[in-house]
Amino acid sequence: MFRKLPGDEARNLVTTTPDTAVVFRPAVVTTPAIITLVIWLARLIRGLVRFIWRHPVVVFLLAGSVACLHLYGWRATLALLGVALLASLSWAFSDRASFLGYVGWPLLAFGRWFWIYRRTWQPVMTISGLGRHVRGRDYSPRLVRVDCDGWADRLTVRMLNGQSVKDWTDRIDGLAHGFGSLSCRVSVASAGHLVLTFPRRDPLAAPLPAVPVPLVPTVGPVEIGSQEDGTPLRLKVHGTHLLVAGATGAGKGSFIWGTIRGLLAAILAGLVQVYALDPKRMELSYGREIFGRRYAATPEKCADLLDEAVSLMQERADRFAGRQRSHTPTTADPFVLVVVDEVAFLTAYQSDKGLRHRITAALATLTTQGRAVGVGVLAALQDPRKEVMNIRNLFPDKIALRLDESEQVDMVLGDGARDRGALADHISPIPELGAGVGYVRLETSPDPVRVRAAYVSDEDIRDMVQIVTGAGEAL
Repeated sequence: MFRKLPGDEARNLVTTTPDTAVVFRPAVVTTPAIITLVIWLARLIRGLVRFIWRHPVVVFLLAGSVACLHLYGWRATLALLGVALLASLSWAFSDRASFLGYVGWPLLAFGRWFWIYRRTWQPVMTISGLGRHVRGRDYSPRLVRVDCDGWADRLTVRMLNGQSVKDWTDRIDGLAHGFGSLSCRVSVASAGHLVLTFPRRDPLAAPLPAVPVPLVPTVGPVEIGSQEDGTPLRLKVHGTHLLVAGATGAGKGSFIWGTIRGLLAAILAGLVQVYALDPKRMELSYGREIFGRRYAATPEKCADLLDEAVSLMQERADRFAGRQRSHTPTTADPFVLVVVDEVAFLTAYQSDKGLRHRITAALATLTTQGRAVGVGVLAALQDPRKEVMNIRNLFPDKIALRLDESEQVDMVLGDGARDRGALADHISPIPELGAGVGYVRLETSPDPVRVRAAYVSDEDIRDMVQIVTGAGEAL
C-alpha cells in the first residue's frame, strides 16, 4: 500500500490517514574521509597562495623575522629589524612616493583588511541584507582584496550569483557606517565584481588657490582644480558641452572663471573666442574687458549674441560639409565657447515669450550641432528641473555642485548617479568647506567623480583683465 520514495521526494505519497503529518528522511550520501581531506588541503593551499599574493610585504616581514629568529636568535633579529627600520625611514624621506607605493600602502591595506573589513565583513553583509541564509547555510559576497592610497580604501568584492549593482547602491549608507566611513561609492570593476570606495579623509576640505594662467595656448582639457584622488581636474571644453548646476553660493563661478582662466593664453593667441551671456550682470561683468564686444547682459542682447553664434556655426557647417568632420582651432576658425551664467533666467523666467523661444531655440541648435564645427556651450543654472531647463540632456558632460534635494542629483547627472555615491545634496553650505565642491559625470564614464574647482578671486580676475588689456596695448 505504501511505496518508498528516494530523498525528499514527497509527491504522489499515499496514506490512509490524511490528517497525519508525513515524515520522511532524505537520502544521505557518505563522503569518504580521503575526499574530505583532499578538499580541505586544496582549500588551505589556495588560501595560503592567495594570502601570499595579496600581502607580499607582510609575508616577507613575518617569514624573514621567523627565519632570523630560528637561525640567529632574538638579539640578532632585533638588530636586523632596527637596521630595516632605519633603512625604511631613509627610503621614506628620500623617495616618499615609491616607499608608500611598495611598502606603506600595502602595510596599511593589510592592517585595514585584518582589523576592520575581515573582522566585520560577515555581520555587515548580513545586517545590510546583502548576505543570504538559505536552507541552513549562510552565503555572503566575497571580499577579494583591499587597496589603500592617501585618502580612501578600495574594496574589490565578488557579488553573489543573482545580485545586481542596484542591490549594493541601495545600501551605501549602511555599508559606510558599518565599516566606519562617512560615505561609500560603488563602481563596476568587471562582470560580477564591484569596487567599493570608503574615504578615510576629505582631501577637498580646504579651498584651492587659482591655477596659474597657462603659458602655452591650448584648447584641450584645461586644469581648473583637483579631483578627490589628488590628480588635477581637467575639463574638456572643445568638442563637448558642459552643464554646471548648483544652489546659490555653491561655486558655479569657480568653474566658469577657472575655465576662462585656462583658456586665456589661447584667447590671446586668437585660437579661442568667448561669447559671454551675463543676465545677472554680476558674475561675468567683472571681467568684461576679456570678452570685448562679445558680452551681453540684457535678454535682447543675449538673444542677438546667441543668434550670432548660430550664424557662425551654420556658416562653418556649410564650409566644412564634405571636407572635414572635426574642428581644429586656428586663428581663422577659432574655437567658440558660449558661456551662459544663469541660463534659467533666459529660458524659463523670461517674461517675453517670443524672446524666450528664440533663446531656447538658439541654445538647442548650438548644443545639437555645434560640437563638430568648434562651438561649445558652458551653461550654469540653479534649478535643474526639466520645466526650467528642458534641454539639459543635450549637454554630454555635467557637474552637480551643492543641491537642495536628493532628487535633483539624478536630474543633473542622470539616473542612478546618487546611488553610485554622488551625494551632491550632502555638500556643506559653508563656503570654506563646500564652495566649488561637486561631482563630475563625463560622457565617456558613467561613474561620478568628486572634484573641487580652484577659487578664482576678484584679484585674480583683475590680473586676467590686465593681461588681456596689456597684450592688446602691446599689439
